[in-house]
Amino acid sequence: MKEASFYHKRESGKVECYLCRHHCVIADGKRGICCVRQNEGGALYTLVYANPCSWHVDPIEKKPLFHFFPGSKAFSIATVGCNFHCLHCQNHDIAQLPREQGRVTGHEMTPEEVVSEARLSGCRSISYTYTEPTIFFEYAFDIAKLAKEEGIYNNFVTNGYIEKEPLTAIAPYLDGANIDLKSISGDFYAKVCGAKVEGVLESIKEYRRLGIWIELTTLVIPKYNDSADELRKIAGWIRDEVGVETPWHVSAFHPMYKLTDSHRTPAETLVWAREIGLEAGLRYVYVGNVPGLDGENTYCWQCKKPVIERWGFTVSAYHLKDSTCEYCGATIDGVM
Repeated sequence: MKEASFYHKRESGKVECYLCRHHCVIADGKRGICCVRQNEGGALYTLVYANPCSWHVDPIEKKPLFHFFPGSKAFSIATVGCNFHCLHCQNHDIAQLPREQGRVTGHEMTPEEVVSEARLSGCRSISYTYTEPTIFFEYAFDIAKLAKEEGIYNNFVTNGYIEKEPLTAIAPYLDGANIDLKSISGDFYAKVCGAKVEGVLESIKEYRRLGIWIELTTLVIPKYNDSADELRKIAGWIRDEVGVETPWHVSAFHPMYKLTDSHRTPAETLVWAREIGLEAGLRYVYVGNVPGLDGENTYCWQCKKPVIERWGFTVSAYHLKDSTCEYCGATIDGVM
């Protein structure tokens, strides 16, 4: 175990963790909501430092990050645990393992070994993904700092519930993030995720303020968040509070884990959601989890021609030069 960052000692041997916006108050011998940060004798420890459960080389488009070195490879890594308990969690076998079975599992891999693996694999970046990177912050921080020294970029795939102070601490080493904006509804977050929407919205704005490139993803779930009103509110919030240059990914839901009372998202719903985003004034709106739809491509916001063509996670054509459209010269936003 390694002593955790970002906590206060309180009375009666308790500690308050302020790594994420839950601010868990944890008694001696107990764990926080994420189930991987434990109070031992009045000090808070992370149980997952240098103890990843999964790592793999992925296309960056899988994150999904479409404006972050498109077509590149990302060394993806995760530990068990999560500070949400989403009913539709696609990686529940590792994200919810400590909560449901009380077990913390993994294989020892030091930050130096992670960076070495990323370099040897020819990866442009390291992606902290699969579960929630906030809950293995200390590990991610040490990896990201070393990676930056080696010229390797870093990105989070996150639920956006990190607090301001830890995000500010890692910001010099964090180059990009895909943040889930699961809904604009407080009821949705409370019932489906066990969190508060206000914390996510504030966190997204904080990422932007710190200069970290962000892309947002909404998993469109029939009967839960697929109404025209909901989608227009999300698109409008992104436009007004984050910026029209922020890519929005609307992705297909597949029934899984504990959310099985809905059905798979129809392709036409995603096409419609994309149209809503574009009508709201967003420059880049993408469809996800349904390969072959037109909304996988990146279109120049000025001349409307395709500048990056994709099929699934594969880039098939590239019409950018120094981050500008080859056809009209407009700058395409992102980390290119």
